[in-house]
Order: sequence, then structure tokens, then C-alpha cells
Amino acid sequence: METPVGKVTHYFPKIGVAVVALSDDLKQGEEIRFTGTLTDFKQKVISMQIEHKTIAHAIRGQEIGLKVDRDVKVGDRVLKTG
Repeated sequence: METPVGKVTHYFPKIGVAVVALSDDLKQGEEIRFTGTLTDFKQKVISMQIEHKTIAHAIRGQEIGLKVDRDVKVGDRVLKTG
């Protein structure tokens, strides 16, 4: 089962980081899926930051920087898997 967790609001391709506005809590180590018109892949949450500080847990309503394995687009949805 997949649960919506957020949406991509910005993407920095040179450093492979997506800014995600969270609609649910997210923890390091959880598996997520990015979906969109041209995007569909899964990955584990390995690195999350808020204002350049590494965090292990983010809560709903926060905007986080998330290291991504592949390119994403603004507007892509982020889902928790499992």
C-alpha cells in the first residue's frame, strides 16, 4: 500500500536534491516512490536536510531537501511504500 507523503516543489539537478513539501511524516530509511508524468521510481530515504542540517525525521508541513537517485520534476508526487 502506498501513502502520499509530499510533493516536489524544486529540484537541483547538479547536486541531485529535491525539495519536498511534506503532507505526512517521513523517516530516514523508509522506502518512497516518486511518480509523475515522466517519473516513476522507488528509493530509500538516505539523506534529508532542513536548512542545510541533516535530520533523521521530518514532520508534516515541513519542506525538506532530499537526496534523490534520479531526476525528478516539480509537481511529482512522493509516496511511502509498504
